[in-house]
Amino acid sequence: MSNVEITKDIANGTLVVTSVFAATPERVWRLWADPRQLERWWGPDPYPATVVDHDLRPGGHVSYYMTGPDGDQHKGYWHITEVDPPHHLAFEDGFADSDGEPNEELPVSRSEVTIERVDDARTRLTITSVYDTSAELEQVLAMGMEQGIRAAVEQIDALLAEG
Repeated sequence: MSNVEITKDIANGTLVVTSVFAATPERVWRLWADPRQLERWWGPDPYPATVVDHDLRPGGHVSYYMTGPDGDQHKGYWHITEVDPPHHLAFEDGFADSDGEPNEELPVSRSEVTIERVDDARTRLTITSVYDTSAELEQVLAMGMEQGIRAAVEQIDALLAEG
């Protein structure tokens, strides 16, 4: 299992998730680019994700929901700002209301995904999320963001092992 490192910089509203996988950058990129693969890891157990829309290009939109063990749904969206396959993805990451519209009562982060070759057999995935204020980062941390993203990224190894 990959080691998932999480660094929090509360003062600057930043959360960084880093993990190294036994795969090529192209293979790690497909985890983001293929909506069926994305939904297999993006939702942490026991909150599987369902990707509704997946337009992974600048100006595009990704929408999804996670279904909890009691059937409750938690919706989210990405507004894609930059795409450079297989190495970089940037997007605004927000929560959505029950109609799938942005929930303006909850924080939005500016997120960047960096995929870098470490050597012939390994690739580093870094997800950096920046919030406007330390209070916004503290709010999502209180909602379980750190545990959720750790559990989600920890699911990637099994998906990669499938080929």
